[in-house]
Amino acid sequence: MASVLSELEGTLLNDPDPFSYFMLVAFEASGVVRFTLLLLLWPVIRLLDAFGKEDVGLKVMTFVATAGVPESEIRSVARAVLPKFYMDDLDMNAWRVYSSHGKRVVMTKTPRVMVERFAKEHLQADEVIGSEIIVNRFGYATGFIRGDNKRFADQVKKFFDGEQPTLGLGRPSSSQSVLSLCKEELHPPFTSLQKHDNQHHIYPHPVIFHDGRLVKRPTPSTALLILLWIPFGVILAIIRISIGIIFPLQMMPHISRIFGGKIIVKGKPPRSPSGGGTGLLFACTHRTLLDPVVLSTVLGRRIPALTYSISRLSEILSPIPTVRLTRVREVDAQKIEQELCKGDLIVCPEGTTCREPFLLRFSPLFAELTDRIVPVAMNYRVGFFHATTARGWKGMDPIFFFMNPRPVYEVTFLNQLPVEATCTAGKSPYDVANYVQRILAATLGFECTNFTRKDKYRVLAGNDGTVSYTSLVDQIRKVVSTFKPFIQF
Repeated sequence: MASVLSELEGTLLNDPDPFSYFMLVAFEASGVVRFTLLLLLWPVIRLLDAFGKEDVGLKVMTFVATAGVPESEIRSVARAVLPKFYMDDLDMNAWRVYSSHGKRVVMTKTPRVMVERFAKEHLQADEVIGSEIIVNRFGYATGFIRGDNKRFADQVKKFFDGEQPTLGLGRPSSSQSVLSLCKEELHPPFTSLQKHDNQHHIYPHPVIFHDGRLVKRPTPSTALLILLWIPFGVILAIIRISIGIIFPLQMMPHISRIFGGKIIVKGKPPRSPSGGGTGLLFACTHRTLLDPVVLSTVLGRRIPALTYSISRLSEILSPIPTVRLTRVREVDAQKIEQELCKGDLIVCPEGTTCREPFLLRFSPLFAELTDRIVPVAMNYRVGFFHATTARGWKGMDPIFFFMNPRPVYEVTFLNQLPVEATCTAGKSPYDVANYVQRILAATLGFECTNFTRKDKYRVLAGNDGTVSYTSLVDQIRKVVSTFKPFIQF
């Protein structure tokens, strides 16, 4: 069986410099203070690289990013945050050469814990070779690492049982002693004309779930821009949220433009049924907690939204009514029916948010209870900070959304489902839910999946997404602790 040994940085990834990935670990596992400190040391690290002390610079990055951080938190960031940014930087030509071999090994200059999840889950690597972070007996990283080229070479020999790997992929200036173990070497840039190219166009496993607050990979220039913006972003978020609480919904599309926000409406918003009968049920894609608020803003009326696990603080600050569901099917069905008898209602059948261009499986419950279903495709664009989280506190989601310089929301109304496409005409609830999922995915250019809320939280947070609700005092304490790094900065 043909085998391949490939470097990650500068080969499978376009960028040979791992600095931005250490910045992600610093920000997501620790906070803004460590993030800032690592950025301040970037000129020193570059100077070390220029004098041929790349290994020393790597050790400095590792120490600053991980010293004193729980190993479990580093693993959490490696599982939930880093794969998305690694995938965005993937060199597809290198991937095609790499994936055309049966036995695959990835070698990284960064600590193995940062790369292993991505390499094995998305690149289908059989083994990952890299340095190890030294952890003390209390489970905290010391910031020191162990591992060198000699040790890496021994690991390669052990994995391949003394046989030479068929092909080595890497830059000619790095890890010569390890790549020299291979029968043949290839160096970037790679082209599709090389004999090792896979003609079947196999693609790596996509990243469907990811977490973390940063939208862009924090290269030095991007990180500096983020740090300079944070104080202004906090003030802007407070102003935007205050205006949303004070002014009526009908005025928000106009006022939001003054403060940099924008709402794009496509399709024709339906009118609420007059007279007797139940209200309309708006079935929306779920991108952030603000989906129902934005939809109510566009429609110009306060429409109740069905919620599952939003924070108490979000409920208090919400400008529209919220109806908390229990995830007990019979109880929730009764609540939904009661609300529909009062008027219109908003539901997000995915049950949780998804950032990537995928739709999670739709719950069929909404389809059982009414035939007045209006699909609504919701999407948003932000520049600096994501407005969703699985690992952090959800009460901060609206604040991070409004910290972005120019947040944009897109609302696309589809036609109300014809009666023959609903359960009233004999369709099963699952067929109706799947149909709504498909037409919304087609509208947004997304892909349908069978993944559920539980699948998302198992990947990102290592739990089933169950939220334990605390008192308002505890919620306020969480706000203060969340902003503590900003205050210190």
